[in-house]
Amino acid sequence: MGTVALKSARLAGGPVLPYAEAGRPEGAPVVLVHGLGESWWTFEPLLRRLPAGLRVCAPTQRGHGDAERPADGYDPEDYARDLVRFLDAVGIGRTVLVGAGTGGVPARIVAGAYPDRIAGLVLSGVPATLDDKPGAAGLRKAVEELTDPVPASFVAEFRERCAGPAGTSVGRGFLATMAEEAGKPPARVWRETVRGLLGTDLARTLRGILVPTLVLWGDADTCVPRADQRQILDAVPGATLEVYEGAGHVLHWERPERLAQDIAAFAAP
Repeated sequence: MGTVALKSARLAGGPVLPYAEAGRPEGAPVVLVHGLGESWWTFEPLLRRLPAGLRVCAPTQRGHGDAERPADGYDPEDYARDLVRFLDAVGIGRTVLVGAGTGGVPARIVAGAYPDRIAGLVLSGVPATLDDKPGAAGLRKAVEELTDPVPASFVAEFRERCAGPAGTSVGRGFLATMAEEAGKPPARVWRETVRGLLGTDLARTLRGILVPTLVLWGDADTCVPRADQRQILDAVPGATLEVYEGAGHVLHWERPERLAQDIAAFAAP
């Protein structure tokens, strides 16, 4: 795709969010939405591979990375409102939203509530719900006990829970950057975001989505099972599933070339 520009957007009534932008300003818009403990950096391998004809923006969500950290506002609905305000701030009327991991939760809330703003929805390794996941109770306990600065051991354990198979397309430098980014949110942001995710009826956030939806899942994903993908397909009319054989949870790290092709084909006018 070429050059990735780093910018910032002040949301109306909200925080300043850094974001990465690549491609042509007049291109079909695509907005990438990261998950818990990440930042725009998680999409760097993908940004380098998406076609230059798209306009791709990857915002860092509130409290994460180098984004501003308001005192509150860390429920999925809050993150969803930020996404709509981000579209307004950067002049995007209608876009394809790509939600990765838990970033798929605010993305699908926006798709259901603001269909006029969403040309399509891509859910990559996204859970249907979290309350039935074996690691949910452990994560809740771990974040409740967090103190600042967030320990590197917590970050490493969090990343390990959903680590994909060996042989990803990223190097040690990138993984070190991601570990650094995961250490930036203060303990209260981790705590409030996890509370929001686990305290929300996530199955309900799948209702009312009528925009074209593409579901992507790696069959070696040890974090989000295939049953969740079936639940999403059953809830979203017309949704289609693409399975990445041998890939784990983080498709934008493990299969960025194929993911870029799938997103580009889906976003094509």
